[in-house]
Amino acid sequence: MKILLIEDDQALSEALAISLRDAGLLVEAAFTGGDGDFLLRTEQYDAVILDLGLPDGDGTRWLSQWRDDGIALPVLVLTARERWSDKAAGFSAGADDYVTKPFETAEVLFRLRALVRRSHGHAHPVLNAGDLSFDTHTGSVSLAGRPVTLTAQESRLLAYLMHAQERVVSRTELSEHVYDRDHEPDSNVIDVQISRLRRKLGGERIVTLRGQGYRLVIPEDESSEAHDGR
Repeated sequence: MKILLIEDDQALSEALAISLRDAGLLVEAAFTGGDGDFLLRTEQYDAVILDLGLPDGDGTRWLSQWRDDGIALPVLVLTARERWSDKAAGFSAGADDYVTKPFETAEVLFRLRALVRRSHGHAHPVLNAGDLSFDTHTGSVSLAGRPVTLTAQESRLLAYLMHAQERVVSRTELSEHVYDRDHEPDSNVIDVQISRLRRKLGGERIVTLRGQGYRLVIPEDESSEAHDGR
């Protein structure tokens, strides 16, 4: 999950970014609405954390402009403004959720994960693809009920494929959403990590479509078992 954090309080931004990265998220920060707007229009993100009291214009103005321009990714407003009128203005501008300062980082994390999950059409916090399960809250992975140990990067890669399951995901999309902008993977890094996931999860679970990308599928035997169990 790749997050754009737009917050003008640099100390708060750095502290929140560290906590979110420790939880396995990729975070890129901007300290003004203009810088955030530039990044949002030139890079790919899964969600935005937006402060309202920005030095170059109210956050609701930037948010309204994004929505008018068809930018639909989830936006979590994070602000000290707690009056109902401020919340109403945030939601009216296009916010998907609203958290007031001071806040618990865990709450922000849970809300972010829920927003991203629902943006992909998943209501339950545990994503399933046959016998494979991924808990979006804890990051734990299990296969046929047995825990699977993944590296942090493998976990991020699998999480994105699980959110997008059955949809073909291009190498470019994976690169933009799973890897840090300042540490873009070499041409074969994604292939190597996909190969490692296949060894741990089963080779038939991640399909390569030449010239298109990758798709997470439910193996036929697991699909048949699920059908027989209904």
